[in-house]
Amino acid sequence: MEGILALMIPLAPFIMVVAIVWIANQRKLEEKRLNATASQSAEEAARHATQVAELEQRVQVLERIVTDKGYDVAAQIEALRDTKSHEDGAGVPLDIKRQEKA
Repeated sequence: MEGILALMIPLAPFIMVVAIVWIANQRKLEEKRLNATASQSAEEAARHATQVAELEQRVQVLERIVTDKGYDVAAQIEALRDTKSHEDGAGVPLDIKRQEKA
């Protein structure tokens, strides 16, 4: 036991210096990681902001279309539904085994 203690006492300052240098390097590395994460987050926030602005512009255009011709578009859609429902043989037949005659 005294042999180990006799060896540790002279080595203690060197071990402390190595520990201090290692801790300082770890702190610098962590700061670099935080800076990289912050810049990446800022870039993503800017990209999301531009996407939101583009979507807002598209919504404004759609609102203008709906408010300008909203009633006419709805009436035209209903008119198309009425004509499609009255056509005979429109769409895909339910009995697929039955073949069309030419």
